[in-house]
Amino acid sequence: MRSDVVVVAAPGRLPRIECRGGVAARHTETDTVHLVSAAATPLGGDVIAIRLVVEPGARLRLRSAAASVVLPGAQTRESHSCWTVAVAGELDVDLEPTIVAADARHVSEVRVQLAEAGRLRIRERVQVGRTEEREGFWSGTMFADACGVPLLRHRLELGSGSVADDVLGAPLALVSELRYPELTFEAPGILLALAGGGALATWQGERLYS
Repeated sequence: MRSDVVVVAAPGRLPRIECRGGVAARHTETDTVHLVSAAATPLGGDVIAIRLVVEPGARLRLRSAAASVVLPGAQTRESHSCWTVAVAGELDVDLEPTIVAADARHVSEVRVQLAEAGRLRIRERVQVGRTEEREGFWSGTMFADACGVPLLRHRLELGSGSVADDVLGAPLALVSELRYPELTFEAPGILLALAGGGALATWQGERLYS
């Protein structure tokens, strides 16, 4: 199944929402939209495509109603999520965690274009495996440009078959947060200030913290 969500935020009105497939979006406050599962997704073979546009002077907060549980499908174990983000105003994305269950494989790609006045916060939380599960795999790639200039090229993997896969101590949980234009903020893990502005914080461990 393919799910498509488009959210366009403009100043002075509610964000415009278009969606189809297994993911829906709902206004919960003037500048806040929550993603809601309308069907079991993502399963193996599913693709979730999300496009966010924040126009100059607008503000958008994107949240989710519950954690997203990734499961293998009948024909394939791999699913995909693809984000396309254009920010000329202020965008804050902080969804509930993605849980990669059983032996599912999930590939995430985020592409961000920031205008000169754009402000951004994107936090992503991932857990490979429910209790006593270690067979899942997650891969996340982020491309971010500011004013047409490359800002960040970042890729991480977790779980079975990942670069860091080690039965003795491989990380199975991740918290990653990108902010722009802030060069510093409070966050667990490693904080890296970016040459073009903004900063990236990354934490990895066995289980997600509260």
